[in-house]
Amino acid sequence: MTADRHGHLMTDTGAEALTRYEQALDDLLFFRPQVLEASRSVLAASPRSVMGQTLAAYLGVLGTEEKDAAAARDGFLRFRSGLDADRLTSRERMHLAAAATWLDGDMHGAGRILGDLTVAFPRDVLALFAGHQHDFLTGDAQRLRDRVGGALDAWDESDPHHGPLLGMYAFGLEESGHYEHAEEVGRAALARHPHDVWGVHGVVHTYEMRGRFTDGIRFLDARTDDWASGTLLTVHNWWHYALYTLETGDTARVLEIYDSVLHHDRSAGVAMELLDAAALLWRLYLAQDQQSARWEALADAWESRDDGPHYAFNDAHAVMAYVGAGRMDQAQRLVQDREKWVAAEPDVSNGAMTAEIGLPVCRALIAYGRQDYARAADLLLPIRHRLNGFGGSHAQRDAIQRTLVEASLRAGRTDLARTLLSERIQLRPICPYNWSAKARLEAQLGDPRRAAAARERAAVQASS
Repeated sequence: MTADRHGHLMTDTGAEALTRYEQALDDLLFFRPQVLEASRSVLAASPRSVMGQTLAAYLGVLGTEEKDAAAARDGFLRFRSGLDADRLTSRERMHLAAAATWLDGDMHGAGRILGDLTVAFPRDVLALFAGHQHDFLTGDAQRLRDRVGGALDAWDESDPHHGPLLGMYAFGLEESGHYEHAEEVGRAALARHPHDVWGVHGVVHTYEMRGRFTDGIRFLDARTDDWASGTLLTVHNWWHYALYTLETGDTARVLEIYDSVLHHDRSAGVAMELLDAAALLWRLYLAQDQQSARWEALADAWESRDDGPHYAFNDAHAVMAYVGAGRMDQAQRLVQDREKWVAAEPDVSNGAMTAEIGLPVCRALIAYGRQDYARAADLLLPIRHRLNGFGGSHAQRDAIQRTLVEASLRAGRTDLARTLLSERIQLRPICPYNWSAKARLEAQLGDPRRAAAARERAAVQASS
């Protein structure tokens, strides 16, 4: 039995496998594509390594890819058959339980086990990373913050992995609304490791939520070599760049980013990247910028995946693509498939996520595409404060929130639109979209003076 550099014992893990495991953890924290090969190399060196097998299991679920999760579950079941759990450390047993629970579809149960594991072993990097990503995928902002924050006191600041933990903590702080502190912590992470793309991501989110889109562009431009290529987060950070650019009104540059990075003929077709592409095009769709050819290609990519009911957040973005491409029958078939699945009462976390949030969102997107704006608003209004229940970040879910605003305006629901826009403007007074929508509302209400003032404010913000 060997021990990692934090003193955690590792059953059935030889010296070579341990070295490869430590490398895999480093690759994981910095979102390097090599993590998959590094993980395989651990098991090539020590096929029965408990932590090597657990790492492979987590990698199978973290990408929200149904087929990867199924393959990981099969492999994990084979590993566990005949395994003598009494030989293992308590930490390893907790990891096995968390991974098995997640692979069985109980995401929330896995999150609780990982929480207990971190309390007992706060310097377990894998538990912290898997737990942090779990909290993101389930939209739990408070745990996204506190899971890492609660462990940091046990870490020496000189530890090489203390920096990436700060990057994780920055994102949790941002999602919890602590924007200035999140930026400070994120920059501290980048001072240690400039290529920490999750740290970059955390800081980028703070600019997004405060309407500091020009600062965000400058921040990313100054660090292009650290984040803009060669990582598992490259597409997502470019998506953030495109959101900033969209606020400036430079649609040509937005589409250039889309075509060169977000979706093209050589795109990997993974869900995490396709949903970024859908979320960006949907914002243009809401602005009545159709982009038919791009929608067609994206809808084809979603269709080729042939996804079953695995993660409701992905389903919503597939429906965006089908609606954007005018494939209403295809969008409706996805909804009907999920309705049948939910009716069978699946005992998995995604069952509740789909029934309570995913299906209402998908139905609303279809209604919006059919120009039944009143129905779209009626479907989204009851869940607008619970959208986090099917995962993602505030920035990602804003595509849905904007759909509610647009549906309210187009349905002539001016009282609702005024309330929604007042909420948005009080939270984000610097946001050209908010003010342009406000101008349209005032025009509907017959107040040209206030409409002109809102348009001017939107224009000034976009050009600043």
